Amino acid sequence: MNPLPKIVISASRRTDIPAFYMPWFMQRIKCGVFEVVNPFNRQVKKVPATPTDVHTIVFWSKNFGLFLKKGYGQNLQKAGFNLFFNFTINSYAPLLEPHVPPLNVRLEQLEQLCDCFGSRAINWRFDPICFFSTRKGLVEDNLNDLNRIADKAAECEIRRCITSFMDPYPKIKHRLTSMPNFSFSNPPIETKKGIIVKMEQTLIAGNINLKLCCEKEVLDALPATTTVTESSCIPNDLLGELFGGTLSLKKDTGQRVQKGCGCKVSVDIGSYHHQPCFHNCLFCYANPASR
Repeated sequence: MNPLPKIVISASRRTDIPAFYMPWFMQRIKCGVFEVVNPFNRQVKKVPATPTDVHTIVFWSKNFGLFLKKGYGQNLQKAGFNLFFNFTINSYAPLLEPHVPPLNVRLEQLEQLCDCFGSRAINWRFDPICFFSTRKGLVEDNLNDLNRIADKAAECEIRRCITSFMDPYPKIKHRLTSMPNFSFSNPPIETKKGIIVKMEQTLIAGNINLKLCCEKEVLDALPATTTVTESSCIPNDLLGELFGGTLSLKKDTGQRVQKGCGCKVSVDIGSYHHQPCFHNCLFCYANPASR
């Protein structure tokens, strides 16, 4: 008789738990259960938080500083948990990401994560690619530090980079009403295709595979010779390769599958409302429009 598949915990698409909420997270691990409020219907769901039930914890963050300093990851491993990391490292852009650490600090964190947990257990996310205008009327982007980050990722033997283009969610538009001299723009598909082809060439030089998150239209427009593929930020097939055991390989139908999301099933234990993210990124879909 085959054992029941264990669950994957996503921590979290909704907020930055490693940067701001690890004491809470560790307390819930100690209790052996998370109580998660569905952001749409407000129903409370209990999610088991023991190594018997959990195959892997996938952490998402832009700042793993305290996570590394306090040794949270090592403590979780000692308790029997497998760990995987989605580390978003974008170019230095204080207008877009006002409260993330300087780029050199984040690159040092990437090296430490690889040393502690292995580069195969880390996705580098350069996400999202943004186009914007200020009062000068010139269209800018946040690609300026891509090569520097890619060089460091290659040095750390990172093999996957996940990217996407910014989506103009309604709360982002509302947030920008207080910034009359600033606006995001959405370039045509040919421009996006050109950027991805150039990115692909840059990353291939460092043996890094480029993957697109929820960008089916762009992916379909790429040349037949492309090595770019659909992304899976929650890659249960890879988690099985890394850690063994039994877990579901089904796609997560709660995500944007039609847009090209390749994530496998997981349970997200974060909260938009009770655990606000204090990075205050201008393009963020998670934070309230007023932040």
